[in-house]
Amino acid sequence: MGRRIAVIGAGAAGMTAAIWAARAGAQVTVYERNDRVGKKLLSTGNGRCNFSNERMSAACYRGSGAALVDAVYAGFDVRRTKEFFEELGMRIKDRDGYLYPASGQAATVLDVLRYEMKRLAVDVHTCAQVTAVQVKRPRFSVEAGEDGRETYDAVILACGGRAAPGTGSDGQGFRLAKMLGHHIVPTVPALVALRCREDFFRRVAGVRCEAKLTLYIDGRAVCADTGELQWTDYGISGIPVFQLSREAAYALRDKRSVTVEIDLLPDLGDAAAERRFWEQRWERQEGQTAEQFVTGLVNKKLGLLLLKLAGIRESERAADVPASGRRKLEKLCRCLTVTVQGTNPFEQAQVCAGGVDCAEVTETLESRIVPQLYFAGEILDIDGICGGYNLQWAWSSGAAAGRAAAGA
Repeated sequence: MGRRIAVIGAGAAGMTAAIWAARAGAQVTVYERNDRVGKKLLSTGNGRCNFSNERMSAACYRGSGAALVDAVYAGFDVRRTKEFFEELGMRIKDRDGYLYPASGQAATVLDVLRYEMKRLAVDVHTCAQVTAVQVKRPRFSVEAGEDGRETYDAVILACGGRAAPGTGSDGQGFRLAKMLGHHIVPTVPALVALRCREDFFRRVAGVRCEAKLTLYIDGRAVCADTGELQWTDYGISGIPVFQLSREAAYALRDKRSVTVEIDLLPDLGDAAAERRFWEQRWERQEGQTAEQFVTGLVNKKLGLLLLKLAGIRESERAADVPASGRRKLEKLCRCLTVTVQGTNPFEQAQVCAGGVDCAEVTETLESRIVPQLYFAGEILDIDGICGGYNLQWAWSSGAAAGRAAAGA
């Protein structure tokens, strides 16, 4: 008879861990606090589920677990992930390296995982909140409310982090890990919008534009990203903002100064090309008003905001704008700086940064403190950038933990 394994959490990582443990011959019981499995998975990729990315690299991950990526992915990489889902019957669509179910539905990913757990006779307990995991050498005692107490040979904690707590990731897994002796790296929201101090955001709320963003912490450039920037009534959002948000969140937690420099014309080229661009534009449009001058340069709402910040009247003729005003407008187009005061809360974050310190786990994701205790997914201090990287970590870490726990 196979080993008895408890998987706590039925998200992407937990379901994958359960499947691979069961495939290796283990008797698997899954505990899920929600009334159904995979609740968070349904909301990924705006319901379309960008489940992986062909451009996979350890450089796409942050946290104390970044060094684990190569070792874990050696056993279950993107190619193996594609094979896994294709074996389950899911067709895959590749959109410039971003991988989606061909159906365009996150529900497809969830369904094939559910069907496979059922086929493998995985025992799934929903509405089952695990309140305690105790070590009873050489076994574990797992207590889950009305489900009572059961003993297992191994336990896999795959409870998620703190992002989107409404889907079940409320930090409960961290409490269980701490009870078992593990250190938790402080957590912050990541892949999340940033809230800014300036009072002009309502004027441009709803605008989307291509921009390059550079994050500064205490006046030092830390990281940058280019993509579609979304202006909100409280600050900035969109994928390039999400890519910077982890560093911003930790800096804010440490009470450091955080600003973002926004380049609204990232395609202008080098300094010489930029200078020619501006000289030609001022010359060709000297008879127009300042409002007309910025029309077609950037989104109109942004253009009018830039004029206001530069101290230029909308009705003023371009030819009459003094050199100081021209230079200020030009600089604002390339270097509009906003002050970050906070992030949106965990409820609006796509992922949680921080978690179980990965120095305390092996390359098979087994605890170095408690033998036969394993971790998978977001509960570990490792988080990826946008683009399917966090789900790939869920599949790979789930497979690694499931197989190791089953003794495969």
